[in-house]
Amino acid sequence: MVSARLGMLHYVIDHVYGAFMHRTRITPPFFSRGWGGPKLELLERMAKQLFPMYVEGHNWPPPLVRPVWRTVWETKTARLREGVFQTPCDDELTAALPPESRTARVAWLVPKNVPPQKMSCVVHLAGTGDHTYDRRLRLGGPLVKQNIATMVLESPLYGRRRPFLQRGARLLCVSDLLLLGRATIDESRSLLHWLDTEEGFGKMGVCGLSMGGVHASMVGSLHPTPVATLPFLSPHSAVVAFCEGILKYGTAWEALREELAAQKITMTLDEVRDRMRTVLSLTDVTRFPVPKNPDAVIFVAATDDGYIPKHSVLELQKAWPGSEVRWVTGGHVSSFILHNDEFRRAIVDGLDRVEWKES
Repeated sequence: MVSARLGMLHYVIDHVYGAFMHRTRITPPFFSRGWGGPKLELLERMAKQLFPMYVEGHNWPPPLVRPVWRTVWETKTARLREGVFQTPCDDELTAALPPESRTARVAWLVPKNVPPQKMSCVVHLAGTGDHTYDRRLRLGGPLVKQNIATMVLESPLYGRRRPFLQRGARLLCVSDLLLLGRATIDESRSLLHWLDTEEGFGKMGVCGLSMGGVHASMVGSLHPTPVATLPFLSPHSAVVAFCEGILKYGTAWEALREELAAQKITMTLDEVRDRMRTVLSLTDVTRFPVPKNPDAVIFVAATDDGYIPKHSVLELQKAWPGSEVRWVTGGHVSSFILHNDEFRRAIVDGLDRVEWKES
């Protein structure tokens, strides 16, 4: 009885937070400028080409990036550096990115006095609204003592890569969500390749929370070598987040309907939501290849998540036999705050299931 009441409390907290963030006019809604026109058509086409391209060339390495680094601080045991590099996306995708997003930015926290081949490094991807490095550095920081480095990628359209007209995390167009995801996949895979071939790390992983967890799943699926894949509090598809979870209250459905009306396409709001489901089905990770080492995939999900229903997590586990789901007691918001130790434990355990690379 107490457990049920506590679960309900966590679920209510998610909805109270969601109501404050998404039903008030404090911030604009997602996709206030519509679908994205030609950009959406481009990204839908590229997404449909994604699977044949990656399946045929699944073992081909991604483009190599060469970050330029500066040291932020260092102690006797660790060093924090920030780096920049040009996005490795192909020319068509790069042209679709806002100019502010074409230069990628990363923070890199590394143990000192340990050879790379005896270290692991995990690339941490951003959840919705995570514009800075701080949260993810706090998550990964304690792992320095276990010789695990943390690399934090600033998402396209976020932080210093945010377009001038965009306020906060509220992407202006539906196409921006697909653009953010595709560019994040390409950049993350190139960073993992750089860590492997240029730096010589013994093991690699990729993790993320919420939206970052979806992208981490995609990266782990498509990377040509085994990596630990660690999605936290994440759905199997953006459909769940924007059409089923609390974010549906923060979406500009009327603006999306009006844009279609201007094109002489008459739709009810329910039909607009169905179109959104069709577009966002391109982000369904169950359609992606099973990772090379599914036993090193550990999902951490919350028992009473108002944003991500349980069925969504279980769908991806079913699609990837051998993967593991771990449950923490809480909602989306409370688990993000209270369960960092569980996320760290999953990172350590996932890396333990990856074999050390031969020197």
